[in-house]
Amino acid sequence: MLTTIDYYMYLFPAKINTRLRILLGYTMFSLSSLAVVILDVATLGKGGIGTFIGTCIISASFGVGNGHVQGGMTGDLSLMCPEFIQSFYAGLAASGALTSILRFITKAAFENSQDGLRKGATLFSTISCFFGLLCLSIVTFYRSKAACEGSLTVTADLAAGGIQTNHDPVSPENPARIERWSTMKLLFENKDYVLDLFLIYLLTFAIIPGFLAEDTGSHSMGSWYPIVLIACTYTWDLLATYIPLIEQIKMTSRKWLLIAVLARFLLIPAFYYTVKYGGQGLMILLTSFLGLSHGYLSVCVVTEAPKVYKGPEQNALGNLLVFSLLGGIFCGAILDWLWLIGKGW
Repeated sequence: MLTTIDYYMYLFPAKINTRLRILLGYTMFSLSSLAVVILDVATLGKGGIGTFIGTCIISASFGVGNGHVQGGMTGDLSLMCPEFIQSFYAGLAASGALTSILRFITKAAFENSQDGLRKGATLFSTISCFFGLLCLSIVTFYRSKAACEGSLTVTADLAAGGIQTNHDPVSPENPARIERWSTMKLLFENKDYVLDLFLIYLLTFAIIPGFLAEDTGSHSMGSWYPIVLIACTYTWDLLATYIPLIEQIKMTSRKWLLIAVLARFLLIPAFYYTVKYGGQGLMILLTSFLGLSHGYLSVCVVTEAPKVYKGPEQNALGNLLVFSLLGGIFCGAILDWLWLIGKGW
């Protein structure tokens, strides 16, 4: 049996290169941001079906790039050390906070100018392209440097950094390392974690940005109000990603994680009630709690799930979690249109 497994592992080696996936993802981010600017300049800022289709294609490329980067990074970090994932997700939350800051800047700079929205969007896309190229350059440099030093795998990277792992190489003398759980078995054993992450992102993106931008009730902040609400969400999301670093208040129980995730859905009636009867203060409080619970629960799930597995399973589970995360974003974005109910649709 072991001889047969050895033969087929040699005959059909794994072809997925997470390093190339990550580089491809950052490349797509950069090119897509640049494409937004080119499309706007080429069409002179005018609409039309062609511009709409082009925008949809560019948006899709952002999604593909995001999937490559998050899948590759989460898989590799799960293999390295699950605790590393916290820093990565803190970075994702920081990008949301930085986006809010840029939105404040562009709105303040171009609010009273002609074509202010267009100028703000162009500047925003240009800055995004710069950051994409910067990330791509940094990743490419360190990947090339590691390769020149003979480090071609994640395990070799860790060894070069003085970090020891338990991911022994596959050998006939170590049959436990040869057998890897199938994806379906991993999915079945971790269905609660997968469901947790799916529901966390579904709820969050079912509320932001559409609901907050279009259906926030009466207020005195004018057009700044949705921007303030979204900024509160992302800021508390960033802060919450660091809370699980305190072991005493980190939620590790699978049962309580699921209960907490399901309890977040009480925010839906809370938001609708606040729109009709609440004030600005209560709405800001709710959006802050939305971000706080999102960041905290996300990090708890992605750092706990891979801990009990070996290297190959950790990598595969990391990719499964990212798949459920992106599925939650997709479904949440669709449900984000629910604010149109009762408004003539």
